[in-house]
Amino acid sequence: MMTVRALVRGKTQAADISNNLLPEIAKIQQTLPPGYEIETGGTLEKANRNNNALYSVFPLMFLIMLTLIMVQVQSFSRMFLVFLTFPLGFIGASTALLIGDRPFGFVAILGVIALGGMIMRNTLILVDQIEKDITSGLPMREAIIESTIRRSRPVTLTALAAVLAFIPLSFSVFWGPMAVAMIGGLTIATVLTLLFLPALYALWFKVPQERGNGLS
Repeated sequence: MMTVRALVRGKTQAADISNNLLPEIAKIQQTLPPGYEIETGGTLEKANRNNNALYSVFPLMFLIMLTLIMVQVQSFSRMFLVFLTFPLGFIGASTALLIGDRPFGFVAILGVIALGGMIMRNTLILVDQIEKDITSGLPMREAIIESTIRRSRPVTLTALAAVLAFIPLSFSVFWGPMAVAMIGGLTIATVLTLLFLPALYALWFKVPQERGNGLS
């Protein structure tokens, strides 16, 4: 066995360098005699192993998440409403990673997963408040508007506290991508949740449109 090792300088990730070399390695592989092969180890091997282990538990994770949301809202329609806010985190996370020139690796994936839970928590708070206002006798349209206004402050302050807590971690070489993804994702997702969810709720339950005031 012959082992080739190398150290990476600068901000370039070892996995990116290995992936760029794979086409050239494949050409060398074709010229080797039978019984010889080239394997990629190190950071890329560990990253692939960790990602595969993470992907294997995704189905169970989503099932548990859907179950817990269903227990809380007790409605398939509202469960899907809450779950539809999960992708909002990708918008801010991907933008922040691009601006910060950080890789979307294993730790960033962990951050996005945690980010999805935090977004859906805010959504559950908002949906629960809407349901309470409707139960108290408010029309659905007024309940959506009043609940969004009433809950926007605690949701925003909670997100701001989390963002500020992740700022020191963003300077870490290893945990930095996760912190950057969560900072960008939570910031954008909080704003979008307060705009997207009320509009989607009104559209989903076919709230009649009123001109001149409120939701459209």
